[in-house]
Amino acid sequence: MSNEAIPTTPPPPVTFWEAFRYWFKLGFISFGGPAGQIAMMHQELVEKRRWISEHRYLHGLNFCMLLPGPEAIQLAIYISWLMHGIKGAVVAGVMFFLPAFILLSLMAGVYLAWGDVPMVQGIFYGIKPAVVAVVLFAAWRIGSRALKNEVLWAMAALAFIGIFFFDIGFPWIVLAAAILGALGGKFLPAKFKSGGGHGTSHKQHGPALIDDDTPTPAHAKFSWGKLIATTAAFIAIWLAAMFAISGQQTLTDMGEFFTKAAFLTIGGAYAVLPYVYQGGVEEFAWLSGPQMMDGLALGETTPGPLIMIVTWVGYMGGVAKEVFSNPIAAGLAGAAAATFFTFLPSFFFIIAGGPLVESTRGEIKFTAPLTAITAAVVGVIINLAAFFAWHTFWPQGVKGDPFVGAFDWLSVVVAIAAFIALWKYKADIMKVIGICALLGLAYSFTRPLLGN
Repeated sequence: MSNEAIPTTPPPPVTFWEAFRYWFKLGFISFGGPAGQIAMMHQELVEKRRWISEHRYLHGLNFCMLLPGPEAIQLAIYISWLMHGIKGAVVAGVMFFLPAFILLSLMAGVYLAWGDVPMVQGIFYGIKPAVVAVVLFAAWRIGSRALKNEVLWAMAALAFIGIFFFDIGFPWIVLAAAILGALGGKFLPAKFKSGGGHGTSHKQHGPALIDDDTPTPAHAKFSWGKLIATTAAFIAIWLAAMFAISGQQTLTDMGEFFTKAAFLTIGGAYAVLPYVYQGGVEEFAWLSGPQMMDGLALGETTPGPLIMIVTWVGYMGGVAKEVFSNPIAAGLAGAAAATFFTFLPSFFFIIAGGPLVESTRGEIKFTAPLTAITAAVVGVIINLAAFFAWHTFWPQGVKGDPFVGAFDWLSVVVAIAAFIALWKYKADIMKVIGICALLGLAYSFTRPLLGN
């Protein structure tokens, strides 16, 4: 943009309903994972509409990256909260995940009704190796940014060894990484400097509605009384929701489990997937490992944050545990419980913590533990890729005999090709999954001819 083209006055005030229309639209087009969603909001809100300045946008993003939970939806909540208070926060957050909730619930119902049809099985046969490639690519992408020195590489390796060989729970790995990061930040600060984060940008797009020097609005100013009241309100909402489902043990288990999961999603959705797997598949048996993989594949192709996999897990669990006699009602109840308890903390983090961050703008700290956790997350994600690869390449494998049955060489070829497409040719994830699904569909028609 040339100097002459840069606007010299801020845009007119944005009404609540104008903002509502934007957040509603964003919910349907927010593909591409957190990086794509963050870039999409930056282009629209910073560059085009100028609702918020570059500095304030990045400040909010850095805060959201320090929090548990999906950073893209929390950034949307943060910006909308700054503009229109609590009602803005609620609208932005709900609109961000609502389309994905509806789509994944619908697809889960279709999957359970017709998932054993050969044609549908063929589609998922092609999708599964693509999921292996997508998760491995996520590990590479995060690792290439986060693992800046031998100490962080060692932490990633230790995390992988801990979860793969010793089956250490994900929460303990996060806690150990945070402690090591805090110690490292004190004794080896150079090794724990935040390397791949979002720094200050000097791009100019003209004056913004919420500019660098715009005073903090009244509702966003910090006070201890407001913090205590907000915390109490969210605890009351959580207790009321738990009371409402207290008559159904499966839904109560989901409420407790997904609340814990929400506080452990440090490092993004890929990092918490092993924890969701441990609980959803192994501990509570809400769904099977292959069903988890199929849900992840569908989650990659729908808008909204990837952590929306919890909607799929909840739907499957509601049906599997027969929460209600009607399977659709049971699935929707499980999906609603999983989604509600996963995202409620995100609203709490922003509405309660936002005023504190606004009062200390420019002083976001505690990056050393975050850097350490991010390094450990790389090892955890590689473990997840190994788990998915095992399920895909040895489909008859079981825990006691992991390599029983035939080795599926065709899935290996598809996974390698998908990874190369993502890594070398920067192919779109949705297109890669779509092509792999078509390959699987074609194979389902040719398999009888080949005698398989």
